[in-house]
Amino acid sequence: MAVIAVVGGAGAPGATTAALALLLAWPLEPGRRILLVECDPDGGSVLAGALEGRVEAVYGLRNLAVADRRGLLAQTLWDQLIDLSPDGSADRLLLPGLTDPTQAPGLAYTWEPLVETLHGLEPQGYDVILDLGRSGATGPSAVLARRADVVVATLRTTLRGLSAARPRLAALREDLATGGSGADALGLLLIAEGPYSASEVSREFGLATLGLLPHAPRTARVLSDGGDSTDRRFIRSELMRTARSAADQIQLLVRSRRRRLAPTAAEAAAHPQAVPGPAPVEHQLPRAAWQPAQAAQAAHPLAFPPQAAAAYGQAPLAGLAPQPAAPAPFPGQQPQPHQQPEQAGYPQPYPQYQQPEQPEQAETPQHITYGQVLRAR
Repeated sequence: MAVIAVVGGAGAPGATTAALALLLAWPLEPGRRILLVECDPDGGSVLAGALEGRVEAVYGLRNLAVADRRGLLAQTLWDQLIDLSPDGSADRLLLPGLTDPTQAPGLAYTWEPLVETLHGLEPQGYDVILDLGRSGATGPSAVLARRADVVVATLRTTLRGLSAARPRLAALREDLATGGSGADALGLLLIAEGPYSASEVSREFGLATLGLLPHAPRTARVLSDGGDSTDRRFIRSELMRTARSAADQIQLLVRSRRRRLAPTAAEAAAHPQAVPGPAPVEHQLPRAAWQPAQAAQAAHPLAFPPQAAAAYGQAPLAGLAPQPAAPAPFPGQQPQPHQQPEQAGYPQPYPQYQQPEQPEQAETPQHITYGQVLRAR
């Protein structure tokens, strides 16, 4: 349905925890999936947090920079996903973030093709949540917030949290108005820690409140530091109930904004030179490259230990089979002759973008093996 960006700010407002809560609480119709992408330039935290270090840090955003330079960003994206759905159905997925903030400059030219690729997933039945952290809405990665359908800012309702958020929200609002789809894309997701009500905060900042999450450290610790997300008490907790309500409000905002922007889109289609728009997406997703029939190639030594399998479901990621409801599959792409799956390795982080282009033969990273998956023991 949409690409949703979640941004944080000073005072550790819990952007990643809120994004994970939205991922697990997001209402999914049959045939639809949702993907959480950790785009925080300061580094991702889900692998060491919610997954408690049980998944080796060989998957993630850092591998996409090299792939994008080779024109393989869309193909490599599928090899980096981790299944977070409790039943192993692969309908709630994670693309882990950077493991080192020094890797962020290497993604300076990858952010825009990445968000184009993620927007291209919508016809295939995917919603996308972007965790931008505290600094992902500024600098080279600001294009992620500008291209998002809705930008959700997490705030704590304390005086310190609201005071620190004021200049950040003002700058973000102006940036969305001038470089994005409009300032009305910005909304608030509040954490009720302080004495200020949602109506007071909304009136003070002039922004709509999309949700009010409780200040529940014990429950939130399951998302931030690990725990059993399949436990009935966690699923029925106030945090997850309010996260489901927030997800509904976000979807309503997306629909209302799209209805409002629909005339502009129609005018742009009728007069392509009158209304400038983004360049057409050149990165298409190969469907045949990750069919379940390639299960023999999908075996990977990395697997959940028994306790992790119980927490996140017994079924492996299984190659992310296409949805029956998808309109039309993208054409497949075969691996290059010199990049056989059994010989391929994991790429290394993208070099600093200021450095000159290196000859192709000097690069040590190879194309990523098809079907890197997690199998429960």
